[in-house]
Amino acid sequence: LIAVRAEGAQLTNIDGETTSHLMGTFYRTIRLLENGLKPVYVFDGKPPDLKSGELTKRAERREEAQKALDKATEAGDAAEMDKFNRRLVKVTKEHNTEAKELLKLMGVPYIEAASEAEAQCAAMVKAGKVYGVATEDMDALTFGSNVLLRHMTFSEARKMPVQEIHYDKVLKGLELDENSFIDLCILMGCDYCDTIRGIGPKRAFELITKHKSIEEILKHIDTAKYQVPGNWNFEIARGLFKKPEVLDVSTIDLKWKEPDEEGLVKFLCGDRQFSEERVRNLSLIHISEPTR
Repeated sequence: LIAVRAEGAQLTNIDGETTSHLMGTFYRTIRLLENGLKPVYVFDGKPPDLKSGELTKRAERREEAQKALDKATEAGDAAEMDKFNRRLVKVTKEHNTEAKELLKLMGVPYIEAASEAEAQCAAMVKAGKVYGVATEDMDALTFGSNVLLRHMTFSEARKMPVQEIHYDKVLKGLELDENSFIDLCILMGCDYCDTIRGIGPKRAFELITKHKSIEEILKHIDTAKYQVPGNWNFEIARGLFKKPEVLDVSTIDLKWKEPDEEGLVKFLCGDRQFSEERVRNLSLIHISEPTR
């Protein structure tokens, strides 16, 4: 929704309804297939109760962005208007529903996670169902995914090579075990609790390297200098990373099927204004060809 735009605005159908999410999902999925990859998409389920604080902060940031947008609009500042418009982009249930319908027609499997998508992805990687998690959210590593792929869906114009990060090499390089790594991630900031004021990434790494756990750090730091949040629920956050709510991976049966060419043309062309010729040509890329 943010990346796929024309002249600074989202793409729309003849009724003015957004189609950027469909354009991005369709063409980037085709790129994966063309390069021999078999994608499976995972959609977020219900967010953990502990995430409510982060969601509230996001809502507040959206309010601030709206005020800034109104100010930029009044001033006629096109660059600032585009900047804050991007910050106000919000994914709706309708966007998700349409994306799922598109994937179904393309023959690409998708899963609705019980809770956090990254947690479900990590569970699937650990079980050997898939090779890795393609996401920009580093939480996938905190959930223990063996392989994290970043920049997988970036535009080719950005010339960003895909980064392949291996969890075991991360732990070895940092000289941390899984528990210490999770505590480091919590100290540096996560969606489930606040951080200790005054401790940034560098200091957090120094402290976790020396003391190995948040409990030990709290015993040794100067709390007058470093402000610990009241009723800090880092232990619950730690538990969410170690034992997140996920679907039983053994019950997940991933199947890639032949695309429904006529269904795709009916869904994407006409009111949604996709090129029928392009859709038909691209739908010839058979799902059975990819090797990974």
